[in-house]
Amino acid sequence: MTTVLAVALTVLLSVTALLALTRIYRGPSLVDRVVAADLLLATMLGAVGAEAAVKGHASTLPVLVVLSLLGFVGSVSLVRFAVREEA
Repeated sequence: MTTVLAVALTVLLSVTALLALTRIYRGPSLVDRVVAADLLLATMLGAVGAEAAVKGHASTLPVLVVLSLLGFVGSVSLVRFAVREEA
């Protein structure tokens, strides 16, 4: 049962990452690319969090916090840049 769940999680995370990369590549606007980059980062966070839960260790918690902050700061910066470009 655990193997089936691990395979299903891997497939779902891989498909999500592939779709996000497709949107980053084909996105017609900057906003589409920013949202896709956030989705890709959230997928990476989910993968690292799932790995930490399966292995039963908390040593990756600082990595999760740093990646979350990086995603937040990056999103805010790109949105501020996009708003300035429109004005």
